[in-house]
Amino acid sequence: MAEITAALVRDLRDKTGAGMMDCKKALVEAAGDMEAAIDWLRKKGLSAAAKKSGRVAAEGLVGVATGPQVGAMIEVNAETDFVARNENFQSFVSELAGLVLAFGDDVEKLKHAEYPGSKYSVEQKLNDLIATIGENITIRRAKRFEVKNGTVATYTHNAIKPGLGKIGVLVALEGSSELDALEQLGRQIGMHVAAAKPDALDTSSVDPSALEREKAVLTEQARASGKPDAIIEKMVDGRIRKYYEEVVLLEQVWVHDGESRVKEVVKKAGGQLTGFARFQLGEGIEKAQSDFAAEVAATAGVGKS
Repeated sequence: MAEITAALVRDLRDKTGAGMMDCKKALVEAAGDMEAAIDWLRKKGLSAAAKKSGRVAAEGLVGVATGPQVGAMIEVNAETDFVARNENFQSFVSELAGLVLAFGDDVEKLKHAEYPGSKYSVEQKLNDLIATIGENITIRRAKRFEVKNGTVATYTHNAIKPGLGKIGVLVALEGSSELDALEQLGRQIGMHVAAAKPDALDTSSVDPSALEREKAVLTEQARASGKPDAIIEKMVDGRIRKYYEEVVLLEQVWVHDGESRVKEVVKKAGGQLTGFARFQLGEGIEKAQSDFAAEVAATAGVGKS
């Protein structure tokens, strides 16, 4: 069994919002397995959240760029929010978004590309920027979409200047409708994605392991009602449909009217939504909090024999 450390308890608490002692017990019951511990807390009704990426603690910027039938997005992280207001850093993120647009979203290959207007690689430019600014800076992730007949629209939330902000969204729309109309729809979908945080485009693209976990949790919750298996199965089917409405973009309620489904809006516009990506700055990255870990250890008595 994995050692139940203070850091592990803290991580589970941040992901679920459950109490420290409950988190410790869940990890003991799950033999240190984080995902199993999350499920244990949910089954006991001790965690309100189905999934949480963890505390967003990293800073920096998300940058987007577009061209004819293509769009790109990149996240570059720094240690403090102050760096996001640095013009050299902003320029670096914008240039990288343009490079992703031209060459693709493989971050490791991107680092070896020539930085625009110089004889240096992106990695060399990055190291220079680190030395100049005095903070660690990392190129975290990138995404690029291209369509054959349509548009790749972008949306930037909390933008500090055009194409740079805290949340970025790409939306790939195929269709023969008027380009301006498709781009407007794409931007509206981007706003929806920024707000609704879908995990998958359609039901077929939902992560199978996440779906099985959800079914297992819902089945155990339904069994607590004491109803026959046939009724439990129907209850679970109904709740899975509700789950799809929460995590699948095309099944979600359109935030702009609170009534239509996204799939209905796209169909009415004569388009086909073929992909989307949402980058929220620092999502899933957690800064070290040694003082809190010490508090957890002292309170819960973890890491002791």
